[in-house]
Amino acid sequence: MFGCIVAGRLVQTNLQQVDANKYVFELPDAHNINHIVVFLLGTIPFEPGFGATVHLLWPNKSWQMLGALSNEKPSAIFRLKSVVGQDGQSMPNVSAELGISIEPLQSVEQQIQRMREQQQQSSIATSSSALVPASSGSLSLQTAKLFAERTMQSLYEYAMSYAKSPDATMGLLGSGAQVEVLPVKAFDDWFQIFLRKVQRDPAVSMMQ
Repeated sequence: MFGCIVAGRLVQTNLQQVDANKYVFELPDAHNINHIVVFLLGTIPFEPGFGATVHLLWPNKSWQMLGALSNEKPSAIFRLKSVVGQDGQSMPNVSAELGISIEPLQSVEQQIQRMREQQQQSSIATSSSALVPASSGSLSLQTAKLFAERTMQSLYEYAMSYAKSPDATMGLLGSGAQVEVLPVKAFDDWFQIFLRKVQRDPAVSMMQ
């Protein structure tokens, strides 16, 4: 009655009936699945007032609803990567199960509505998390201010250790001018030292 196609593979017709009105496809090598199509075979429709919900069972997890089929929608394509998630990346050569449950359309529609509400809530939660103020792992305004002050103090002290009065070899400034000059090398050396500190330990570099 049902068939499925994993993208890049042959059509699967190895449907197993596990209960009254409940069927299962085994999906080998499941961690490599990106998309799957589920469809009614031939011209066999559901009985009037009935449809089917489609679910995925990943090892060590509970059944998760993917969508539904009906006489008005005899096929559907599902993207599984978002369902499998990182576990699929770390569990090669495992099999998942695709479950199909024939139910009254009213029950099917109620489950679809609940699934959409859960997806919407998840999307809102994800969006809201991006608006949460900086956590303890982020720089506060006061910490950033302190870091800037200490960085500039470090640069000033290091550069001034190279300061010297100009002499006749320094061009237009002229000998005896009431100024001090700094070689560009002083800034370059300080910058390289600062980078090495940050790479070793950013927290320590902020306190020096």
